Amino acid sequence: MSTTAPHGPAKLELLELLAAIGAAQWRDFAAAAARYGLTSTQAKVLAQLDGPVPMRGLATLLACDASNVTGIVDRLEGRGLVRREASAADRRVKNVVATDEGRETIRRVREEMQATHGALDTLDESESATLYALLERLRPTMERDPAS
Repeated sequence: MSTTAPHGPAKLELLELLAAIGAAQWRDFAAAAARYGLTSTQAKVLAQLDGPVPMRGLATLLACDASNVTGIVDRLEGRGLVRREASAADRRVKNVVATDEGRETIRRVREEMQATHGALDTLDESESATLYALLERLRPTMERDPAS
């Protein structure tokens, strides 16, 4: 009797699984954001603002035209969730910065992602640590700008 070592899932199976999990997480994020009167894109902008981000940088992160970002930021600024400030390095560049209220709002959105929290709660401590380590390993490659 021949014994063959089990093989892992095919790359396509992994891609399909990542896509399904990503889509479900995005739906959960959008639903939580809506409870705060935010579109999913507005919430995504807030989630990107760990520090000052240039308007053009937001357009790149959102994979959209810079003119679209202007409208999104206008609405967030109108609600007091972000502010624009000139870059210290180049006064022509406008950075977007989350206000305290904006940081608190995105924290609450993330906290209220019940489906995502529920899924993560099914993992034990060791599984959570393993998943975290694997995702951290994938992150730099996945976040790399394809144009660079």
